[in-house]
Amino acid sequence: MWSFLLAFIPRAIVQGIPLLYGCTGEIITEKSGNLNLGIPGVMYVGAISGVIGSFVYENSTSAMNPFLAIAIPMFCCLLGSLLMGLLYCFLTVTLRANQNVTGLAMTTFGVGFGNFFGGSLIKLVDSDVPSIALSATSSYFSKALPFSGKLGWFGKLFLSYGFLAYLGVAIALAASWFLNKTRKGLHLRAVGENPNTADAAGINVSRYKYVATCVGCMIAGLGGLYYVMDYACGVWSNNAFGDRGWLAIALVIFTIWRPNIGVLASFLFGGLYILYLYSPSGMDHMEYQELYKMIPYVVTLVVLVVTSMRNKRENQPPASLGLPYFREER
Repeated sequence: MWSFLLAFIPRAIVQGIPLLYGCTGEIITEKSGNLNLGIPGVMYVGAISGVIGSFVYENSTSAMNPFLAIAIPMFCCLLGSLLMGLLYCFLTVTLRANQNVTGLAMTTFGVGFGNFFGGSLIKLVDSDVPSIALSATSSYFSKALPFSGKLGWFGKLFLSYGFLAYLGVAIALAASWFLNKTRKGLHLRAVGENPNTADAAGINVSRYKYVATCVGCMIAGLGGLYYVMDYACGVWSNNAFGDRGWLAIALVIFTIWRPNIGVLASFLFGGLYILYLYSPSGMDHMEYQELYKMIPYVVTLVVLVVTSMRNKRENQPPASLGLPYFREER
């Protein structure tokens, strides 16, 4: 049993880190009242932007600088994700377009954008397989702490991950502190709950929506970068990201809009997502695997039903979530 946990828990954590980034970014976005269903597309754009930056750097130098090998992909990832956030805000906050339709359109655009440029890079390297490997850059992202192997099970469970894994946990905890312990966080929650009252109190509603959504997209984009550079060992292949972006959105409901809960919840979802790999040998058919993959969504539905029945205000989404704000009607 112990050997099973030592093998299962690290894989669940690695699987859950992209979900944690997406969940944290979406929670910050939704706290402003914006419902961004484009998170899967944002994570895709963040991933391919980092891949493009890494590809250009790897092919332009013979001796890689460790700092630049990390900084260039991260900068490109954050820039691509930021542009997606600005596009979403321009459409939904400035032009007041429907948030659901805009988010779904951005997901479609993001996946198409990633597949187009990913396919272009694959053709440039003339690969025998439909993928591109950035192993040199990946080695810097996935490098664990040097002494983790000397600490036995403790090192394997807690210290054997790349720096982006720890950064994701730190961002989630910092987001929780910001939302609950700072004046700016209070203003942001006020904008999401009642923008009319927030505006009357002198809070710039549009600014908070723009900043929260763009920051949320940048955080979510790092989840895509982590998936490629750490989880997939630097290998990009089109449509390999799967449904992780949607699972991150489901995780927002599961955590009842609390980033700190998202840390453990993402690891739980990561474990549930790969549970089919550990199914008994007699149940390894495709139909059973798909049923196992449904478990995180079923759990989310159960949590949604339970929290709705309890009807506690602190467990509900922001009151103005998904609704456009018309200052003229205040």
